Amino acid sequence: MGADFVQFSLTPILIGVFAAIACALPGNFLILRRQALIGDAISHVVLPGIVVAFLVTGAVSAMPMLLGAAGAAVLAVVLIELVKRIGGVEPGAAMGVVFTTLFAAGVLILEQSDTSSVHLDVEHALMGNLESLIWLRAEGWHSLLDVEALASLPPELPRMALTCLLITALMLVFWRWLKIATFDEGFAASLGIPAAAVGFALVIAAALSAVAAFDAVGSIIVIAMFVCPPAAARLMTQSLERQVIWSVAFATLSAVLGYVLAGYGPLWLGGADAVSAAGMIAVVSGVILGLACLFGPHRARVGAGAA
Repeated sequence: MGADFVQFSLTPILIGVFAAIACALPGNFLILRRQALIGDAISHVVLPGIVVAFLVTGAVSAMPMLLGAAGAAVLAVVLIELVKRIGGVEPGAAMGVVFTTLFAAGVLILEQSDTSSVHLDVEHALMGNLESLIWLRAEGWHSLLDVEALASLPPELPRMALTCLLITALMLVFWRWLKIATFDEGFAASLGIPAAAVGFALVIAAALSAVAAFDAVGSIIVIAMFVCPPAAARLMTQSLERQVIWSVAFATLSAVLGYVLAGYGPLWLGGADAVSAAGMIAVVSGVILGLACLFGPHRARVGAGAA
């Protein structure tokens, strides 16, 4: 039983957890800045980047696709900031304009290009391929100490682990700047903190998280994790520090419980087949948010500022 778990379930669960945490951490500040839907925009605008990467390289491989997706995400961030600041447009409208324009451009490029031999389908973009990221060389828990077995780990695992570690480290290093600039840009500027640059860097960090997670878990988890764990955490406390801790706990719980329920829930209910792990993880995160809305101690003060 232990060997089967390590081989078939351990790596997908870990990838899901790392992806959820990497998205939830910047999501805390995006929600407080009322920019939560930027995760939605970023997770969709990677489409033109992926298509262009294939057209340039002619191959479906991880690195060109990631670079293309990252380029599209950064372009989206830059365009959103330009539309917002130069045009004087409110953030939601700016995101909507850039999101629809780039997504439409990706669809047009896809339709006008010969990509019939490429696995660029809607299901993969939405749901990812979490269930297939298994560790075939694992023979049990002792494989965690086997160098040869570790070399055969799905590449998505170290990629998401490094991304999660990077996002965590950046947040800890720039915690004071992030906290002050999020709640009072004017006060931050008076202290010499580059508030605009901090906001831009935060969105770039969110874009990196979304791009790293996109191939493995799809856009559904990315969108859900940017919003649901931080929003639920916001209803549990008025302290930003505790909010971040709550969000990490909710993200981890969503990933683990969602994966388990996707695989075994239908069987427990008499069904014959499992359901999408990505979809179930997003559903669990939504249920947690719903419970926080009903029973969270600060549910009536969601719009208030954190201390």
